Amino acid sequence: MADGREKLGYLGLGLMGIPMTRRLLDAGHDVTVWNRSPGKAADLAAAGAKPAATPRDVAGTADIIFMCLTDAAAVEQVVFGPDGIASASGATKLVVDFSSIHPDAARAIAMRLKQANGMGWIDAPVSGGTRGAEEGTLAVMAGGDAADIERVRPYVLAMARRLTHMGPTGAGQTTKLCNQIISGCAMAVLAEATRLASNAGIDASRLPEALAGGFADSIPLQLFVPRMAQGIHSPPLGHIASILKDLDTVVDVAHDTSTPVPMTALAAQLFRMAKAARGADADALEIYKLSEKRGDS
Repeated sequence: MADGREKLGYLGLGLMGIPMTRRLLDAGHDVTVWNRSPGKAADLAAAGAKPAATPRDVAGTADIIFMCLTDAAAVEQVVFGPDGIASASGATKLVVDFSSIHPDAARAIAMRLKQANGMGWIDAPVSGGTRGAEEGTLAVMAGGDAADIERVRPYVLAMARRLTHMGPTGAGQTTKLCNQIISGCAMAVLAEATRLASNAGIDASRLPEALAGGFADSIPLQLFVPRMAQGIHSPPLGHIASILKDLDTVVDVAHDTSTPVPMTALAAQLFRMAKAARGADADALEIYKLSEKRGDS
């Protein structure tokens, strides 16, 4: 483009994709968007995004294609399915995948796409949830070629506070798994602390204030506990199914690398119970409700 900016695309307009795309538009970027359910693109189109009929159409227009999808199966479909981006001309183009998928899947998809049309790949899962996406405070951990990372950096930093290059393809996904060990176990532990306070007659919503600045203080403490204590679950910070998928992936990678992960395995089982009790699309913080007394709401 004349101003030196590359044309951008965004595939997957879910909880993260919509606010991230909006930040690109607010920064003045040219963004073409696609979503499996076209209706989700309407508000973004009103804000200046260009809706496309297929992922291939986005790839035909954009130089850098961002995407954030549910799981590896969804990524596979968007890349290699009918009208997928692999069927477009890909030389000099880059995909930045914000989805959280298995590191092995990221490496395999990247290799197959490069062979199919020459398109490059950066696995770049994010941390910070929907609030981070809205406020542009996400942390992005990336795997891929160093030059490719620097090429996309200014665009990623329109949506995030930090982009860290962690190594070759797959390294971003592995780093995200480490993040999910910490955040997933934190949700389970904070649910216990919140329930203990409540059952013992303490105002659990005041825990963040009381513990601020001490060793127990953290962003999850400050953000999660009030929502648990006050029953605030809409809009969700993340779905139970999403965190469970990531924790199950941790256990799988841990098996392959002979890494003991007893806390993560327990957290995964707790979220599996929460999924059965509350539903796959329920807010992940509803793990707190597993321990509610009969008759509580």
